[in-house]
Amino acid sequence: MSNKELLDNIKKLRELTGVGFKDCKIAIDENNGDLEKSIEFLRKKGIAKASKKMSRTASEGLVLVEEKNGKLAIIEVNSETDFVAKNKDFINFCKELSAINFETKGDLEKLNNMKMSNGLIVKDNLVSLIAKIGEKITLRRTKFFDDSKGTNFFYVHSALEKNIGKIIAVVKIEGIKIGKNDDLGTKVAMHIAASNPLAIDKENIDKKIVDKELEIIKAEISNSGKPQQMVEKISHGKITKFLNDNSLLNQVWIMDPKKKVSDILKENSIEDEIKILDFTKFKVGEGV
Repeated sequence: MSNKELLDNIKKLRELTGVGFKDCKIAIDENNGDLEKSIEFLRKKGIAKASKKMSRTASEGLVLVEEKNGKLAIIEVNSETDFVAKNKDFINFCKELSAINFETKGDLEKLNNMKMSNGLIVKDNLVSLIAKIGEKITLRRTKFFDDSKGTNFFYVHSALEKNIGKIIAVVKIEGIKIGKNDDLGTKVAMHIAASNPLAIDKENIDKKIVDKELEIIKAEISNSGKPQQMVEKISHGKITKFLNDNSLLNQVWIMDPKKKVSDILKENSIEDEIKILDFTKFKVGEGV
């Protein structure tokens, strides 16, 4: 490692940890210039309790989608502020990440260790970008949709650029005929972006979520002073509504409130029954 590379790494490590020059140099020397291992080294020594920037919340950023030959990959990259999410260096970094994410089929561990155009691996470029911009940046989540069985469709809400936005919904549908009823795919993705379903059908919703909701409903009814014999009856109606409101097939279709999503799928079926096989929705910062 040249003196310039050593000084650059020490500067980055100081920026990330707030630790003094001498200790940062020792950490860099001990870990052959690996910044992540150097941060871990300092934390184990008790010199850095936690990286200054890494302890902050990153709930802004971008969602990006990459599509080739019917396959599709989606990634969320977070920053602390929307100002950074509009930064040219951040956007260019995210674009290259999105392309690499497609090649690694949404595998975050592989993604972190892939080389970028400058010859450095992703995780090292990430540290450099954090040091340069001065904000926490994280690669939060990814998902890959292959081209088996169904056809993949996506919708980008309020696109910043092509295939880049704050909300992206992806859906895999079986039974779509390209050139005949394929416009339905994008419409279903648009519906998912707007309606935020938890699962395809009622029985697919996580039992823990349903049980927790039922617990809240029963407590709310009991606290309102209703007789105990009415609690079960009212809570049954409320949990049924919750299941319908949060399962994609049972949701009210955003383009026609008189119909459900399942009705729209039946109406648009030509030769084969249209089935939704999988979907996802990434909204920047949701749940952070």
